[in-house]
Amino acid sequence: MNLDADGRRYLDIVREQADRMGKLIDDLLQLSRVAQGDIYRQPADLTEIALAAVARLQHASPDPAAEILVAPNLVARADRRLLALALENLLGNSLKFTKNSPIPQIQVGATLNGSGETVYYVSDNGAGFDMTQTDRLFTAFQRLHREAEFEGTGIGLATVQRIVRRHGGRVWAQGKVGEGATFYFTLEPKSTTTGA
Repeated sequence: MNLDADGRRYLDIVREQADRMGKLIDDLLQLSRVAQGDIYRQPADLTEIALAAVARLQHASPDPAAEILVAPNLVARADRRLLALALENLLGNSLKFTKNSPIPQIQVGATLNGSGETVYYVSDNGAGFDMTQTDRLFTAFQRLHREAEFEGTGIGLATVQRIVRRHGGRVWAQGKVGEGATFYFTLEPKSTTTGA
């Protein structure tokens, strides 16, 4: 069967929407899986996990490579599988939202807060966001940018939050429109310093 220009265009639209629906279903399944099963806390090399996530994301993306700096010696007591998924979501967002930056830069690191708690972060110089919208960031299907601008299903940050909460930690963000964003997270309950 031969299709005319309109027929091919409609077929492309159907294919594109089917791909988008497949991605949405995959993301929803991923979100539901992180809430199930046991957490296996063990010493985890976050530097290695982040570098592996960067390699996977850069291999899958045709966009120009960003300058990505991952601090050495980042360690935690965490479920490696879940942590890899959280970092891949955070780094994937940073790569996506820096695609229009003249010199895309992303940093992964950790710092100690005033009470001695380790706070991990993923920071970028991308599109950023309006801080008045932070309450929507970690809610599934809530997007702060139009899909035509930045693709995605609106589930990645909800997945990150669920993983962090399962570890007893917290996740939050700071950003400024046009100047980038930083996502922070902890992996232990605030009142303890040892893993479960």
